[in-house]
Amino acid sequence: MFINIRGGLFDLTTPRIMGIINITEDSFYSASRYNSESEILIAAEKMLSDGADILDLGGCSTRPGAAAVTAEVEKKSVCDAVGLIRKTFPQAVISVDTYRSEVAEAAVLNAGADIINDISGGEMDRDMLPLVTRLNVPYIMMHMQGTPLTMQLKPTYGDVVSEVLLWLSERAVRLRQAGVKDIILDPGFGFGKSAEHNFEMLRRFSEFRVAGLPLLAGLSRKSMIWRTLDITPDEALTGTAALNMSALMKGASILRVHDVKEARQVVTLFEKIYPEGILFDQYS
Repeated sequence: MFINIRGGLFDLTTPRIMGIINITEDSFYSASRYNSESEILIAAEKMLSDGADILDLGGCSTRPGAAAVTAEVEKKSVCDAVGLIRKTFPQAVISVDTYRSEVAEAAVLNAGADIINDISGGEMDRDMLPLVTRLNVPYIMMHMQGTPLTMQLKPTYGDVVSEVLLWLSERAVRLRQAGVKDIILDPGFGFGKSAEHNFEMLRRFSEFRVAGLPLLAGLSRKSMIWRTLDITPDEALTGTAALNMSALMKGASILRVHDVKEARQVVTLFEKIYPEGILFDQYS
């Protein structure tokens, strides 16, 4: 439960908060979009002061039905933002949210990103997993059925937890055999799953720990919350906090969120309930 960040150990035995910074005009949650240098720096400073452990920067929307921007546009926007934050906040841990290997490579080697966060688990760019192997930086591998354009048309599973776990585990084994040391698994709430699939995965979230790797839960303001409650994404903060606590109680190591301060409060309360953390034999 430790990963290597620029030669130092980054502890995941206690829950970490990942703040979302979208450098795009097409994210599903408008308040997470930042387009100017000043907006990006203000957002980064606020998230870090509110308790973010990781900043996750993305330059291509992956909401359901989203159309992809070109690789060049994504690379420029992401690298500019990563470089800006690295220069201003040199100690910040920065993740780049991309499924394109050329964007990930430039962000890590040229701009200073620490982590690659890939929604497709290497499925949308065949060069991504070889790149991760070559760079050997921490890799967040998410499961997605289909692509952002098609994933919510008619997602189908026999047993969503078993199938997603098998998919993630097979790829993690291959990466480990290739020498990649730091892998984080993300089952992909809302990516090629119905609301029923999402709630089933959350109910059984602890089962993903059988892989023996840190888990990321990305539940923030997702449609499984606001559609269930018949509200809007802007009104989904309370629901997000509730589901984040559930994920922590079932073994999540990282919460990926839009609202860092509130997520940090959830983690603080969780640690009061479980001061020694969640043990494997406590999973249900």
